[in-house]
Amino acid sequence: MGFFPMGYVPVGFRVFAYFKIRRLPAYDVAVNANPTAGRPAPRVSLGIIAWNEEEGIGRMLESLFQQSLFAELSRRGQTCEIICVANGCTDRTPEVAGQILTAQMGAHPYAGAFSGRVMNVQERGKLNAWNRFVHQFSARDARFLFLMDADILIHGPDTLWNMLQALERNGEATVATDRPCKDIQFKARKTPWDRLSLGAARMTGAAEGQLCGQLYCIRSDIARNIYLPRDLGACEDGFIKALVCTDFLTHHVWPWRIVVADNAEHTFEAYTSPAGVFKNQKRQMIGQTVVHILVDGYLKSLPLPERARLADTLRVKEQNDPDWLKRLVAEHVRRTKYFWRLYPGLLSHRFRRLANLNLLRKAACLPSALAGFVAAVVSSFMASRLLKSGATNYWPRADRAGFKQLSHEEALAQR
Repeated sequence: MGFFPMGYVPVGFRVFAYFKIRRLPAYDVAVNANPTAGRPAPRVSLGIIAWNEEEGIGRMLESLFQQSLFAELSRRGQTCEIICVANGCTDRTPEVAGQILTAQMGAHPYAGAFSGRVMNVQERGKLNAWNRFVHQFSARDARFLFLMDADILIHGPDTLWNMLQALERNGEATVATDRPCKDIQFKARKTPWDRLSLGAARMTGAAEGQLCGQLYCIRSDIARNIYLPRDLGACEDGFIKALVCTDFLTHHVWPWRIVVADNAEHTFEAYTSPAGVFKNQKRQMIGQTVVHILVDGYLKSLPLPERARLADTLRVKEQNDPDWLKRLVAEHVRRTKYFWRLYPGLLSHRFRRLANLNLLRKAACLPSALAGFVAAVVSSFMASRLLKSGATNYWPRADRAGFKQLSHEEALAQR
């Protein structure tokens, strides 16, 4: 049984925005202007996290500015802000994004409904970029925060608006997501490898309360009570999901805290080679292990007042003891006798998801489940070796090629 009745969100978890947030070091550079004079405070803040996306961010922003969100906010007399957090880029991502945002602020039919800027952060890493956007860059008065990657395409003009509406209309929901779609779904002729990949996606979609870190909308007071430790590695979306679906670990999982918006979808590029799949699986294994250590162990041991101010708790912990999480990981790996037991359900979760499908889909997805099982065994072995070496932040550059040639219009036409 949970500590709170169904549908009730503890008052303490709705007032985090009123706590004073310690400002982080300001070594970032604003690439372009952010004219806000005379505009109402943004109701929505959109954060785009980008690392070396010079070639693809233009298409992503093109799909963004085709969204009806801006027209709807204008009709309400409200505004939003767009902040591209370029982190550790060694290419022209900040300049390209800044030029596009500046041009749109002058030419977009609803330019009065948004402002835009690029924050060029020196330190590479999605976790740091997320923390900087949520706790420092985003407007204090924004009630809703969108987090999105710079290498996706947003489909359907109402995707973002429908996600925002899903939260406004559902007081029990904390996060709104859309439906992630792999680009290979649009291929006329799919290879056996493509079909295995799509089968794995169908199994993932069968689970309740799924949170895809590529695009989601979250209530700002909840987001600002979350701080992503620097050694969390991958699976920050799994960490966020665990916190929001349990109201910061005060009860069992309530999957309805995450709602999937109707008629909302984005496309991302799938891994198209065995090497890419194994690298991604290895990264996921490391991330899931760290999430397990935090959520099922360390965080549950914290007193309720510390969980009620979790962002401050974790930030202070990291400032005072930068290697605290690495030590927890090292202790966990030493206690784990077999590499396939890095976290519960490592080998079995695919078959549990398979059980949620109807008979025809089970038959169609069984090869994907078996292939995923083999990949999990190999990847967990590689992840265990890396964790034993003391490393947690494994972010290989994805060897994906072809998504940048898929324009927004082409993707829509192939649907």
